[in-house]
Amino acid sequence: MNSMQNIWSKRFLHYIGEVQKYMRFVFTGHIAIVLVFVVGAGGYQYSEWLKVAPNDFPAEWLVAVLVGVILAFSAPTTLIREPDQVYLLPLETKMPIYFKKALNWTFISQLLLSIATYIVAIPLLNTVTALPVSQIWIGLFVIILLKYLNVQMEFNYRYSNRGQLIWIDRIARMIMSILIIHSILTSGLVLGVILLVIVTTYHVFLIKRVADEPVPYEHFVKLEQNRMMRFYRFANYFTDVPHLRGSIRRRAWLDFVYAWIPFKKEKTQHYLVFRTFVRTDDYFYLWLRLTVISAVIVVFVDIPVVTWIVVGALSFATTLQLKYALLSSGEFRMDMLYPVPFKQRGYAVETLLRFFMVIQAIIVTICGMTQPLFLFIPLIILVVSELTLRLTKGASENAL
Repeated sequence: MNSMQNIWSKRFLHYIGEVQKYMRFVFTGHIAIVLVFVVGAGGYQYSEWLKVAPNDFPAEWLVAVLVGVILAFSAPTTLIREPDQVYLLPLETKMPIYFKKALNWTFISQLLLSIATYIVAIPLLNTVTALPVSQIWIGLFVIILLKYLNVQMEFNYRYSNRGQLIWIDRIARMIMSILIIHSILTSGLVLGVILLVIVTTYHVFLIKRVADEPVPYEHFVKLEQNRMMRFYRFANYFTDVPHLRGSIRRRAWLDFVYAWIPFKKEKTQHYLVFRTFVRTDDYFYLWLRLTVISAVIVVFVDIPVVTWIVVGALSFATTLQLKYALLSSGEFRMDMLYPVPFKQRGYAVETLLRFFMVIQAIIVTICGMTQPLFLFIPLIILVVSELTLRLTKGASENAL
């Protein structure tokens, strides 16, 4: 028993250290400022909308659907590694102790999002419904219980079925969670209890199926690898993750981006840089993601000063991260074998960033045309981007 607890403790401490190592690069100063303004502006918009919210607004269904969807996605964090398929086989009878620790952490780490979503929705429920305070708190208790059951059920389903057709299990649990929460919020307590009994029965059924099944190490290893890879890809948008290799896609529909580049020796790096950016998922999706975030913010936040600060910060983040990434010389490239001036790559990167920041400015401006003084949006994006290009040094320049 102690050996399994020690294994979990060591792996958990290593996992927390790995997460902290990269998260300190994610929540930097400018990101923190953006988050403060976004949360503040979002809260202000929300409070203003509540003043004019119609009494017939389906708040119960909205809360039930949002929370139910979150509850259904309860993939377990097992921290299982590939060598465990061999080295933990002699201890398989003690694995329930290990998995109990893993599921406790999964429940605690995933519970916050469900509770936060429900708490944010409480002012809406108080505004458009006549629910007593006691019933709202009962809803919170039910959400906590449902999260615990969802975590246990998804783990047991994956355990007994090796993860096959997990989407069917999730849809079923999602529907049941939505109906239970809606019943609790609409005074249908009897129906909610009946549905909760059905869910509990399904949970007991899965537990019995797991009892005689061997540990599906391969499935949990793959699940854990995919989960950590998603985290590393996210962290890679803010800092370099050495062991992460991004995927490459053809994207023939974007060939026009570098088709206009002249076939000349002095334009060699322009062609390579544009082609690298378009085809590399890490670079392309970084630009796309930050552009979409800027566009969504200017659509839903109509406070000019807030939108200017946010789009300026995201413009700075886009330009800075892409410049460092594209100028990185940590890996060997074929163009290093050819007699092309070293500084040519820097000029090519600046050309690419100016081109795509103009596209970002156009997209964000179109989305913010309903705002007052929206013409300041493209000006801020382009000015911040240009200043970032001129006042920062690239990775390859620092290496000289």
